[in-house]
Amino acid sequence: QVQLVESGGGLVQPGDSLKLSCAASGFTLDNYAITWFRQAPGKEREGVSCLRSGHRSTYYADSVKGRFTISRDNVKNTVYLQMNNLQVDDTAVYYCAADSAIYCSGPNSLTYEYDYWGQGTQVTVSS
Repeated sequence: QVQLVESGGGLVQPGDSLKLSCAASGFTLDNYAITWFRQAPGKEREGVSCLRSGHRSTYYADSVKGRFTISRDNVKNTVYLQMNNLQVDDTAVYYCAADSAIYCSGPNSLTYEYDYWGQGTQVTVSS
């Protein structure tokens, strides 16, 4: 049974950093793309970053490029999203999603309808 559990959200000030975790079970990371999405109140869901560890491919939305870094720990079967220089506009519920059909090679990896989703973790950036 595929399961994704996010953690690491919280309340921070502009310019601060947070590291989100997506713990995966029921599958191995090498065979799936893991993508972080976010959704702010009143806004559409936005794909943030994609990782396909078996193909060593990553993809980032322009809005986070240079500030966010996606990585993995195969031993822990966990994908991380390191978020630096957080801004108020980064406030959202962050979700991780998994799908075996995605290879993180382009923007479609951030808009695809993924098969498996976590429950989300809230990130609030406020002064």
